[in-house]
Amino acid sequence: MSAYKSLRDFLDKLEASGDLVRVTTPVSTHLEMTEIQTRLLAEKGPAVLFENVMLEDGTPSPMPVLVNLFGTVKRVAMGVTMDGKDRTLPSDLREVGELLAFLRQPAPPRGLKDAWDMLPLAQTVMAMRPKTVKTAPVQEVVLTGDQIDLTRLPIQGCWPGEPAPLITWPLIVTKGPSDKREDDYNLGIYRMQVLSKDTTIMRWLAHRGG
Repeated sequence: MSAYKSLRDFLDKLEASGDLVRVTTPVSTHLEMTEIQTRLLAEKGPAVLFENVMLEDGTPSPMPVLVNLFGTVKRVAMGVTMDGKDRTLPSDLREVGELLAFLRQPAPPRGLKDAWDMLPLAQTVMAMRPKTVKTAPVQEVVLTGDQIDLTRLPIQGCWPGEPAPLITWPLIVTKGPSDKREDDYNLGIYRMQVLSKDTTIMRWLAHRGG
């Protein structure tokens, strides 16, 4: 199969195979949603799209929440479309893992035959290169200035008594001030604690890429 065009495309496939369930019952982001998600993960349940999300202050969220998307090996495998193959088994995913491990520590070809056998791999790697574009679907909704209000995001409160909601799995893009290699773009995951409508704090470690 060809690569998914978007997350919506992937969700359509999951829903068609019974691996996605929509929930229209009101569910709170404060503790309740996390408890449901924990049980889903433990029981290898489906991905769930909460369509009627209630914020901690009791008001409805302007957006739905998707949880447990990659809660099973099967769904992780289904999300990989390399070589146009349908993947649903752990062995299918292992093949992808071996490729990623090779790319991390590649071994040079030992001869002409090895080089020829590696040609499909080289083509796959070239197709994986990111592209820089001026506009993208992720920019369908852009908020700036006074429009920014992090408190309206359906951020889960995961533990009783925690000081503030934590964005637990954000993708943070950073770039250093110079053109040196160590100051190039970095994409990392750093937990963000929401302090106000437009302020968060993060913890960075000196030995990490961010």
